[in-house]
Amino acid sequence: MFKRADVITVEISGYAFGGKGVAKIPTDDGDYVVFVDNAFPGQTVKARVAKKRKRFAEAKLIEVVERSPLEKESEFQEISGGPYIYVPIDEQEKAKQESTLEIYRRIGRIEDPTEIFDEFISSPEHFYYRNKMEYSFSSIEHDLKTGEELDDAFALGFKRRGTWWKVESLDKPSGMFDEQWETILIEIRELLKSTGLPAWHPPQKIGFFRHIVVRKSFHQDKLLLNFVTSSQDVEKFDSKFLVDFLKEKLGDRLAGVQHTVNDNVADRAKIENGQCELLFGEPVIVERLLGLDFEISMESFFQTNPKSAERLYNKALDYVFEEGLKPNDVVMDLFCGTGTIGQILTSRNADVKIIGVDIVEEAIDDARKNAERNGINGIDFYTADVGKFLKEYPHYKEKITTIILDPPRAGIAPKTLLKVIELGAKNIVYISCNPSTQARDTETLLKEGYKLEKMSLVDQFPHTGHIEAIAKYKKLK
Repeated sequence: MFKRADVITVEISGYAFGGKGVAKIPTDDGDYVVFVDNAFPGQTVKARVAKKRKRFAEAKLIEVVERSPLEKESEFQEISGGPYIYVPIDEQEKAKQESTLEIYRRIGRIEDPTEIFDEFISSPEHFYYRNKMEYSFSSIEHDLKTGEELDDAFALGFKRRGTWWKVESLDKPSGMFDEQWETILIEIRELLKSTGLPAWHPPQKIGFFRHIVVRKSFHQDKLLLNFVTSSQDVEKFDSKFLVDFLKEKLGDRLAGVQHTVNDNVADRAKIENGQCELLFGEPVIVERLLGLDFEISMESFFQTNPKSAERLYNKALDYVFEEGLKPNDVVMDLFCGTGTIGQILTSRNADVKIIGVDIVEEAIDDARKNAERNGINGIDFYTADVGKFLKEYPHYKEKITTIILDPPRAGIAPKTLLKVIELGAKNIVYISCNPSTQARDTETLLKEGYKLEKMSLVDQFPHTGHIEAIAKYKKLK
């Protein structure tokens, strides 16, 4: 039929979890299924086969040849990071809910997921909701009008879908990030091009301009910018000219401008890979979540959609407080990171004892600083491995009544999950940015004597295939 790396054109008839369009190709042995990343029912798409198995294949979307009848094209520029920008939001949410509940039935062994389904929580804002964006430079441009690849160009925008070397210039707002910033990005591209310094050439690993990273505080309505370049001809870079231009365009909205020199050949914008200089303003912005302030630097981890994160945290804490916590009860915020959930919980009920635990020492340091900034004293933070926690702090044995889990995208390692279960909490509230791993862990929790009481879905990333889940598990007597 076809083989790996073949480019195929297929009609998408279904939607599977994680933003995979489903195409069915009739054969003598029944339908052969092709899953295409970021495709949507009703589209005809061109895709490159990435994996091929006996009964199905996985493919990467190259381009939409024909739009779905559901799609409504708008003034936004479609980018690879927002593949469903033209799909009405209610259709996106319907597809996400149905495909995610199916994952709990198939992987989590929940016979009828609709019985434990609580609610679908929409993002408060469907456009301009992101608080961080990375833009790439390239001297190889994919021309959106002609479809041609242009050499010796000066492109600034996003990588062409399925490529690492060429960039589609952003010519109008994407609808995903700050509208004013993305409107003036065209002028910034022309300004930087006029310097004569070249855009990065990914295959040859030469050039000057590499990335622009932007962080936004919705609370302050300010932008923090980082221009990442190589050191090639860096002495010719007039940073004052750039800063003056940005001050003129953004005014009081400009919180700070940084310049990072990064000669690492890997195509990443990470600050730790280079030397960073503050050209103007402050190196941090402050975001507010549910009345608490959090200081964010360029390299900090923080929720990408803060307004939606407030809804997520509120729902998670509703699940925590449903059990009527008593003053001596201990709530453990596991994988607490910079301590956001625990601090919000403390501000909501100061009588409950809360402990934040994470194995990453730097995250715990940040958590303590955030708590101090917010005047919160009722939470203790520990740098510890979950498996050794009760041995190191035996006074918490049999006192931890509720555990809040918020693991990284890969989920919880099976051995670590068993260590969590050994803590003996009556209730586990599990926040997941990848419901397929939560569904996998559900099967383990059921075997170990917990019941999945209820779960909700939270749309943190409109126009993408991502969805987050909050599940509440109760220990059976």
